[in-house]
Amino acid sequence: MLLMAFDSTQQALRAEMLLEYADIENDMCPTPKQITAGCALSLEFPEDELEQVKQIVRDENVEIRGIYMKKEDYYVEV
Repeated sequence: MLLMAFDSTQQALRAEMLLEYADIENDMCPTPKQITAGCALSLEFPEDELEQVKQIVRDENVEIRGIYMKKEDYYVEV
């Protein structure tokens, strides 16, 4: 699973709605402490949906902090 972090709760909720509309499995979760973001909410989604998620974010002008992958006990930006 990948994690998308946001700077605002409004953008997190908007992204959740857009991914659900596109029938992309997602799960709202707390933003991990290792990721500095302005919002306490993040979205997890399957790695194989990365390109479609990036396209939705781009087309719908969703403001995100970044997309991250968990490596052992830390996160790296994709």
